[in-house]
Amino acid sequence: MTKSASSVENHPCFAPNARSSIGRLHLPVAPKTTTRLMSGASDMPKKVLAPEEALAYLDHVLAQGTHVGIVGVTGPGEPLAVPEATLKTLQEVRKAHPDMPLTVSTNGLGAAECSKDLAKLGLSHVTVEVHAVAPEIAEKIYAWIRPGTHTLPKQEAAHLLLNAQAEAITVLKKAGLTVKVNTTIFPGINDEHVEEIARSVAALGADIMSVTPVVSNPDDSISAPSKELMKKLARIAAKHMALMPEWGNCGKDLVGSNVPESKCEDAFTSAATLPRPTPERPNVAVASVGGMEVDIHLGHAACFLVYGPREDGLPVLLETRAAPESGHGDDRWNELAEILGDCFAVLVTSAGERPRQVLGNSGLRVLITDCDVAGVVDNLFGGKKPGCGRQS
Repeated sequence: MTKSASSVENHPCFAPNARSSIGRLHLPVAPKTTTRLMSGASDMPKKVLAPEEALAYLDHVLAQGTHVGIVGVTGPGEPLAVPEATLKTLQEVRKAHPDMPLTVSTNGLGAAECSKDLAKLGLSHVTVEVHAVAPEIAEKIYAWIRPGTHTLPKQEAAHLLLNAQAEAITVLKKAGLTVKVNTTIFPGINDEHVEEIARSVAALGADIMSVTPVVSNPDDSISAPSKELMKKLARIAAKHMALMPEWGNCGKDLVGSNVPESKCEDAFTSAATLPRPTPERPNVAVASVGGMEVDIHLGHAACFLVYGPREDGLPVLLETRAAPESGHGDDRWNELAEILGDCFAVLVTSAGERPRQVLGNSGLRVLITDCDVAGVVDNLFGGKKPGCGRQS
């Protein structure tokens, strides 16, 4: 078992003496979700900021005199599902605040591929969420797992996820990074599996482990574990891994938790002024990886789904159009405006201020949403307002 003393002693949850003086700030820049748990409430903000907005948010928090001891990207989606957003954010923070400790939390999918880039940033540590090391148990924990662009059968996806987590820990350690493992306890599902998890991640080289209780929603079928059970499981895990302090002692120093509204226009709060199709612009473009949800930042979209009305007026998917290559400043957004010249709106999870200006000047409205594609497209063509606010 190994452990990085500097990282452990200076993290507000790793060490009690750091908790009173070091605040944590989470930057919500991850737009895409690759897994969803069967149970558990998320206390992370659902608003997604563009990297430049996240840096401005950090600067605003610091300007208030708040002490920020570590900055992390932990959500609201999976930080390494769209690694460009996370890496750009951390790079911008590193340039603006060279001495600021940085961290990332991941479910493991895509982490091995990003290990070198994360190591170059000099992260304090990387957190890998490992709730099981046996696929049959993972299947009971996750509602769905989407390693690529499609949701796979859980049995197949669980194998891929657990393999990715094991590879992530191994490769991140080889890259010289401190690795913390987070294990959430789902009573009756993985509580008797904790020792196997601890033994397995220790063998892979993880530095420290956090054993935390599930935070249940009121309508969840699963209840939070008792304090007695958590203490018992901590003792079991501690036979193999260094442990973080008890869960109840953490989370008190999360600063800047009131995430500011993005400057992006939200497709639902501004329903009264939603754009509508015109004869010149009858279609709408959507940034979506899987085709089910709007799940991509404007700058990270490789292509756009274009929807338009059929003869009876109902919107249907017409085609997919490739996005311009990244870079090239305003030229990129002017080219996109031409590519989507017959569209009255483009739906994305987030977008920078400058591209919104350029596209807006061309007559293309940028709308922000995380809703189902079918619902929000129907809404724009005069149908019912979609249900939104999916848990990430």
